[in-house]
Amino acid sequence: MAERLMVLYGDDSAEVHYAGGGRLLLSPCGCEYRYDAGPPASSHQLQPAESTRQRAAFVRSAHRERLIRALDFRNRFSSRPYLPSRVLPPERKKIIFRDILEIRWPDPATADLTRCADNGNVKISSVDGYAHLYLSELQQEFTVEFLCKVSQSSVASLCSSQKNSNYQTRDQYGKSRKNPVAEMSLKQMRVEGKKNDQGCAEGKYREPTNPEDQRDTDGVPLFYTKHTCEYMWVTQCWSISSYPEEWKHPLSLALMCYNLNTAKKVMQTCEKNHHPSMETDVIIDPETKETVSHLPTALPLSCRAPHLHRWTFCDFFQNEATEKYSCPQLIQIVWWQGVFYRFIHGRKNIIEIYPGDDSVLKSEGSLFGNYFMHYAIQKGTKKREEKMYSVNSLPPDVPGNSYSISSIITQATKILQYCYKTKLSLTHNYYLCCWKMVPETDGREMLPVLLYEKVIPSIGRVIVYSDHKVHAAFWDGVTLNMVWDFSSSCSKIQINEDVGWCKLTTPDGVQQLIQISHPGIYERYTRTVIEWCRSLNERKEISEYTEHSETEENWSADVELEKIQRFNFLLDNSNVLERTSAAKPNPSGLTVRKTENESEPEEISEGYVLEALEKTSKVIQDIESLLAASGR
Repeated sequence: MAERLMVLYGDDSAEVHYAGGGRLLLSPCGCEYRYDAGPPASSHQLQPAESTRQRAAFVRSAHRERLIRALDFRNRFSSRPYLPSRVLPPERKKIIFRDILEIRWPDPATADLTRCADNGNVKISSVDGYAHLYLSELQQEFTVEFLCKVSQSSVASLCSSQKNSNYQTRDQYGKSRKNPVAEMSLKQMRVEGKKNDQGCAEGKYREPTNPEDQRDTDGVPLFYTKHTCEYMWVTQCWSISSYPEEWKHPLSLALMCYNLNTAKKVMQTCEKNHHPSMETDVIIDPETKETVSHLPTALPLSCRAPHLHRWTFCDFFQNEATEKYSCPQLIQIVWWQGVFYRFIHGRKNIIEIYPGDDSVLKSEGSLFGNYFMHYAIQKGTKKREEKMYSVNSLPPDVPGNSYSISSIITQATKILQYCYKTKLSLTHNYYLCCWKMVPETDGREMLPVLLYEKVIPSIGRVIVYSDHKVHAAFWDGVTLNMVWDFSSSCSKIQINEDVGWCKLTTPDGVQQLIQISHPGIYERYTRTVIEWCRSLNERKEISEYTEHSETEENWSADVELEKIQRFNFLLDNSNVLERTSAAKPNPSGLTVRKTENESEPEEISEGYVLEALEKTSKVIQDIESLLAASGR
């Protein structure tokens, strides 16, 4: 029953390994799970393990506790929780006689934020008490607790999402406006609600003819099912460097509170030591005036894209020595031997390690992957300590410490290299997430597309994808995969900006990770790709990728198609081809063409065709010269 390892992948799927050898795999949306029981001690080695795959809402009693703990782990680090009412224990549920659509936070202009700080930690609570934010003393992560409505059916969940998140949006100029579709839905719901209220008022004092009619199929009174909502307290942990938009405002309040409390302590220290107090002004962010925000909504009970669920366990933690993995996936969170590892992927790549003693080890920026900063607070003096550890020269273990700095950094480096190999592969299926998919496109909008392809003479071919992946195939059989940020025009080598590593495959199939800053004997390969990518940035031939951002100028095939289309247009609209010479045949050869109004073929002389081609060629040359002069 005890968990040995817990992993949250990039698609929000969770995997749990147990001490007895059992494994549980949870789908990204949480509505399905697979459990493989550990092999009995008396079983044969070739005997397959007992496997169960089932809907979470209909979990077996033997797997119920495991599933609840797996869901808690997933909901703690995922932006949208999954809360099946039939599975979760009743003591967790809270009956509320209203539907919570938004919450209000304290106004920094009127509230005394200094009272929110307690011994270095900061707590910000909403005015209605439906949400709380806790900022740690190190200011590296924060925890939120909020009331969330339990998962509903797909239709009810869609209506809730429209009311909660889409009711007020922002246009392209950043101004707030109301969504007409959501507003119409709300008006219809209000009208229906008025009708229901009037109906209840008319029959309010009528005695029921049958008491059973006042209960639903589960025996619960309809008074509770029609006029109440089931909510649960959800706890989530987020990094200061990456968090959902819903927590931007309360986090700014917490940081403001921390700064005010720090300034207050400085003034008290100056007064105690009889020094002149310094003026410490804390600037209030104008964005903090928006005191109303929306809470995250739970995912629906059923998944709309179950075909995207992955039912293969990622065997990275079983095959660390062999480095052969059957199902590569990006890793977000790892809990192993009491230590949490957080990996943030994107424009900024960050590693955070939480050993469990309120300290944090962090690697980011120019230090990413090579150095770790260790942040800690002294218990007695409350002073902030910072230490730096190099991956290539880790300190020895200290007897009596609860954890080993060398072991946790080494483990984090192994996971990081595994994520690099997954990123730098041309397998893009780890982007697919069932609950983030748009139903009309069947998930195709999540897959990257080819943006640019270039054949460099005597060197090889280079391909760029919309997810900033660069694939280079050299003529000597060497292939190189790299991630490059084409959104900026920076001419510097982008070490550690996106991925400071590249994957090189030799002609005999050997793959290895190479640091861009220290390529060694493979410098000519990395330098060639970097110079080509830098030239694209300087010419701005590839801008920041947005959906459907392919331009026809980036496709050589499209340019040729344009020429063919111009020629066909001129050919179809030319009066020269309308003339016929049926009276005398051409002995040198005939070109036969049928008109739309006549069924008999017309004979066209070779001279007329040559004349039309010469005119078309001249027009195309004039168009190309005009385009070249205009800067295209």
